[in-house]
Amino acid sequence: MDWPLELAENANTYTPLGPDDERIVTERYVLWLGRGDEPHWNVAQRFRLRRDEIEPVQEEIHAHLRARNRTACTWEVGSHATPLDLAERLLALGLEQQELAVGMVLTEPPAETPPAVEVRRAATPEDRLTAAWIAAVAFGGPDPTGPPPPDPNNVVYLAFLGGEPVARASASFSEHGVTLFGGATLPDARGRGAYRALVAARWEDAVRRRTPVLVTQAGAMSRPILARLGFHEVCELRILLDAFGG
Repeated sequence: MDWPLELAENANTYTPLGPDDERIVTERYVLWLGRGDEPHWNVAQRFRLRRDEIEPVQEEIHAHLRARNRTACTWEVGSHATPLDLAERLLALGLEQQELAVGMVLTEPPAETPPAVEVRRAATPEDRLTAAWIAAVAFGGPDPTGPPPPDPNNVVYLAFLGGEPVARASASFSEHGVTLFGGATLPDARGRGAYRALVAARWEDAVRRRTPVLVTQAGAMSRPILARLGFHEVCELRILLDAFGG
């Protein structure tokens, strides 16, 4: 098994589950269910289907989600999903193309951390609330109503410039490597090294755990900086919205 590739293409299949997460694993697909109804908290991936199985599997996934009062999910169709035209067939069934992402892998130390950037783990409820607020500002989401619950398998990091928190990111640690999530920097602090510092901090933790591999799914904004840090592309993902609820 090429674990860096497999982690990059099917992250939710292998990352440790959080306190409120669930994962349904079959030979044909994997369905990960997080803590909310939003599509990004309900992800189907690692598809190994025949053409005549696509609609029955879709109905099966919908049944799992409806049983948990979920009304939408995303399908992450990677480079190695079968059949090879799965994304096109899903679009014909009414799913909507949301975005394209690239699986990227780092197996060597990244560029050095800028000395003016301090990174530490979000260890308190106040830290976790700050991290959630930064993500909301960076991604245009609603303001958080409270700190997210702690998750021992998903470590949140904060980056500071001049003592002020300006960026956040998280990492999920498994026996095969470290999966990066949620890198976000406040608009006024971009271009000053916070993103690079967060990558370097997670690399250091990966080395300490003797799993010196970082993987992530990158969009158009993060791909250039990740490439400059030494990440290389290993697969592509088409992310489709399946909004089946009322």
